[in-house]
Amino acid sequence: MTTRDGGYAIVERDGVAIHLFQTDRHSPQSIHIFTEGLDRLHAELRQRGAHVKQDILCQPWGNRDFRVNDDFGNEIKFTEPLP
Repeated sequence: MTTRDGGYAIVERDGVAIHLFQTDRHSPQSIHIFTEGLDRLHAELRQRGAHVKQDILCQPWGNRDFRVNDDFGNEIKFTEPLP
Protein backbone atom coordinates (compact mmCIF):
# COMPACT_ATOMS: atom_id res chain seq x y z
CA MET A 1 0.00 0.00 0.00
CA THR A 2 1.26 3.50 -0.83
CA THR A 3 -0.32 6.82 0.14
CA ARG A 4 -1.50 9.15 -2.58
CA ASP A 5 1.35 11.60 -2.04
CA GLY A 6 3.90 8.77 -2.19
CA GLY A 7 5.38 9.60 1.21
CA TYR A 8 4.41 6.40 3.01
CA ALA A 9 4.30 2.76 1.98
CA ILE A 10 3.70 -0.61 3.62
CA VAL A 11 5.32 -3.79 2.31
CA GLU A 12 3.90 -7.07 3.64
CA ARG A 13 4.98 -10.68 3.23
CA ASP A 14 4.38 -13.81 5.30
CA GLY A 15 2.78 -11.93 8.17
CA VAL A 16 5.52 -9.28 8.46
CA ALA A 17 4.81 -5.64 7.62
CA ILE A 18 7.51 -3.01 7.05
CA HIS A 19 6.39 0.61 7.12
CA LEU A 20 8.50 2.91 4.95
CA PHE A 21 8.27 6.69 5.05
CA GLN A 22 9.99 9.72 3.60
CA THR A 23 12.13 11.99 5.74
CA ASP A 24 13.94 15.24 5.08
CA ARG A 25 17.24 13.33 4.84
CA HIS A 26 18.19 12.48 1.29
CA SER A 27 20.95 9.96 1.95
CA PRO A 28 20.41 6.25 1.29
CA GLN A 29 19.20 4.14 4.21
CA SER A 30 19.71 0.49 5.18
CA ILE A 31 17.55 -2.16 6.79
CA HIS A 32 18.52 -5.63 8.07
CA ILE A 33 15.88 -8.37 7.96
CA PHE A 34 16.27 -11.82 9.53
CA THR A 35 14.30 -14.44 7.62
CA GLU A 36 14.02 -18.13 6.73
CA GLY A 37 14.19 -19.58 3.22
CA LEU A 38 17.08 -17.39 2.11
CA ASP A 39 17.80 -19.40 -1.05
CA ARG A 40 14.19 -19.17 -2.25
CA LEU A 41 14.02 -15.44 -1.49
CA HIS A 42 17.31 -14.76 -3.28
CA ALA A 43 16.15 -16.70 -6.36
CA GLU A 44 12.79 -14.91 -6.40
CA LEU A 45 14.29 -11.44 -6.13
CA ARG A 46 16.84 -12.22 -8.87
CA GLN A 47 14.07 -13.53 -11.12
CA ARG A 48 12.04 -10.35 -10.51
CA GLY A 49 14.98 -8.18 -11.57
CA ALA A 50 16.18 -6.89 -8.20
CA HIS A 51 19.60 -5.23 -8.10
CA VAL A 52 21.52 -7.80 -6.04
CA LYS A 53 24.54 -6.04 -4.55
CA GLN A 54 25.90 -9.16 -2.83
CA ASP A 55 24.99 -12.78 -3.47
CA ILE A 56 24.55 -15.20 -0.57
CA LEU A 57 27.64 -15.43 1.63
CA CYS A 58 28.30 -17.61 4.67
CA GLN A 59 29.61 -15.29 7.37
CA PRO A 60 32.14 -16.39 10.03
CA TRP A 61 29.76 -15.32 12.82
CA GLY A 62 27.20 -18.00 11.89
CA ASN A 63 24.84 -16.32 9.42
CA ARG A 64 24.21 -16.41 5.67
CA ASP A 65 23.16 -13.17 4.00
CA PHE A 66 22.67 -11.27 0.75
CA ARG A 67 22.02 -7.62 -0.10
CA VAL A 68 19.89 -5.75 -2.61
CA ASN A 69 19.66 -2.05 -3.48
CA ASP A 70 16.64 -0.14 -4.68
CA ASP A 71 16.77 2.53 -7.38
CA PHE A 72 17.63 5.21 -4.80
CA GLY A 73 20.60 3.38 -3.27
CA ASN A 74 18.81 2.11 -0.17
CA GLU A 75 20.11 -1.28 0.92
CA ILE A 76 18.18 -4.27 2.25
CA LYS A 77 20.22 -7.03 3.87
CA PHE A 78 18.50 -10.42 4.26
CA THR A 79 20.04 -12.76 6.85
CA GLU A 80 19.39 -16.36 7.85
CA PRO A 81 21.17 -17.98 10.81
CA LEU A 82 23.16 -21.10 9.92
CA PRO A 83 21.76 -24.33 11.45
